[in-house]
Amino acid sequence: MKETPPAKPAAARTAAKKAATKAVAEKTAKKAAGKTVARKTATTKDAATKKAAVAAKAPAAKKTTAAKKTTAAKKAASAKKTAPAKTVPARKPESRVAMVRRARRINRELAELYPYAHPELDFTNPFELLVATVLSAQTTDLRVNQTTPRLFAVCPTPEDMAAMAPERLEELIRPTGFFRAKTKSLLGLSAALRDRFGGEVPGRLEDLVTLPGVGRKTANVVLGNAFGVPGITVDTHFGRLARRFGWTTAEDPDKVEADVAAIFPKSEWTMLSHRVVFHGRRVCHSRKPACGACPIAPLCPAYGEGETDPEKARKLLKYELGGQPGQRLKPPADYPGQPAPPMAAP
Repeated sequence: MKETPPAKPAAARTAAKKAATKAVAEKTAKKAAGKTVARKTATTKDAATKKAAVAAKAPAAKKTTAAKKTTAAKKAASAKKTAPAKTVPARKPESRVAMVRRARRINRELAELYPYAHPELDFTNPFELLVATVLSAQTTDLRVNQTTPRLFAVCPTPEDMAAMAPERLEELIRPTGFFRAKTKSLLGLSAALRDRFGGEVPGRLEDLVTLPGVGRKTANVVLGNAFGVPGITVDTHFGRLARRFGWTTAEDPDKVEADVAAIFPKSEWTMLSHRVVFHGRRVCHSRKPACGACPIAPLCPAYGEGETDPEKARKLLKYELGGQPGQRLKPPADYPGQPAPPMAAP
């Protein structure tokens, strides 16, 4: 018969239970702590991963933004280059009658603006005007006016000039440029005047254009201003303004002359030439017309080709309109500006 072990006292049993409960609690706490640490570690890892991802994305985003800005800037620059310039609204097509009326009104307006218009070459007789006009090619009237006093002091007549040595004549007219070609023309026309016209300048277009170096422009200058025979002088200024005013589309001077002659009465031809040339030299310049200071702007189809701001345009005005000396050393009595200065002594 087996012996039954003696029962443990109640106090011992209670203590054993407490110890077992404590051990289970400790085990549970350790497990919970482990899980918490694991969670924290995972959370930290996730956060670090997210930060790294954001950091990696940021430069890419910046690059994308910069690229977009660069592309936009390029597009804007390209658009600026290709964008058409601002233009003045086109005028309605006008009839021939309307154009002629407008042209004649421009002439009247120019007559009021330049009542003192005159040839801007100094001369006292037809021969001096003929020589000065030949010398004026490819240079300014001012330069011619500064050169001719010495020239005419040495050779005042065709006979004197025809007898001059080419080297001496070249020296006298050198400041006007192209002096060798001009010397050849002056010697030739002087000899022709001496031999064929008795030393006198002829008063007919047909005779003048037979002289060396003399074309229709030069002939019309001499006829209109030395003989009172009406003529249209088509120099670079006149041709430019005639096209801007819509009087012609031609480039050839003879064609321009014919087109303009058909618009105006013959009695107006000489003074019309002076007025248009005056306006071309003072206001309606080749490269930058002073549109904003032009009294005939409302009548001009080319308005807007130049400076339209009134203040800026006024600064572009030349000669007497700009408060500067004119081109003649001896201008007419009614000229409102200052005489040009003589050439400085060499």
